[in-house]
Amino acid sequence: MNRDDIIELYYITPIANVPSILDHGIQAHNRAAHLRHHSVAMPEIQQRRQDKPIPGTDTRLHDYANLYFDAHNPMLSKVRNKNNDICILRVAPKVLDLPGVIITDQNAASKYVRFYPVTEGLKAIDKEILFSRYWTHQQDQFEEWAHKSAKCAEVLVPNQVETGYIRSAYLANRQALELWQQGNIHLTAEIKTDIFF
Repeated sequence: MNRDDIIELYYITPIANVPSILDHGIQAHNRAAHLRHHSVAMPEIQQRRQDKPIPGTDTRLHDYANLYFDAHNPMLSKVRNKNNDICILRVAPKVLDLPGVIITDQNAASKYVRFYPVTEGLKAIDKEILFSRYWTHQQDQFEEWAHKSAKCAEVLVPNQVETGYIRSAYLANRQALELWQQGNIHLTAEIKTDIFF
């Protein structure tokens, strides 16, 4: 994958968190612990992420804010029952230029994940696999697991993604838009149903 292939990056979160995010930025898990917030994360996955070291550093996965290259991924599929309450924040790809940013070639919680500096990480990702619409493989369960994890390749930003990098948001439906408007959120949002499940 090339840098030019990245139009924007994505962060999946409950709409209820957006006012706080606009005040504090997208915080790494460890930094967000002191902020009141809602989570869509699966507890068993967060347990794996909590203790995962980042090779070559003295940091752990929860010391980074994590963004996705493709929002239409297995994580978003897992929370489809929350479509009325969640959003996808659109983040400027300039975050890739921040110091200490790391790219993973698949879900960072995976046993087989590799961590890279930005330039090497982009080269390691197959954009056809990453941006494919589907990840199911009827004839090969192992291929499906590998593809599913690759769809969740991540950009890891140390500590936080500052608010200035957040462009706008995508919403799944009218109910989500109404919730957004009720929150008096000072960020543009649009319904984009084809990203959601």
